Amino acid sequence: MVATLLDSALGCATHTTLPAGTGYTSIEIKVNFLRPVTSQSGPLTCTGTGTKTGRRVAFAEGEVLDNQDKAVATATGSLLIFPLPTT
Repeated sequence: MVATLLDSALGCATHTTLPAGTGYTSIEIKVNFLRPVTSQSGPLTCTGTGTKTGRRVAFAEGEVLDNQDKAVATATGSLLIFPLPTT
């Protein structure tokens, strides 16, 4: 569940750096699980940041925090960038 959340955050962060008509998909993600998520973790907060966007590949990182702002998991990933077909 946390890995999927981080993958989405990396994708959304990358999406904000792309022009209209450009698509993307994850090609690699590395997740570090730092502590368990329990009922005491409370609501989780996930953030994603684009670190570099090239012509064909973008790089991003993300973090999930618990209700005490302790890191639960972190991730880095790369995403393939491609033009979307016009209809």
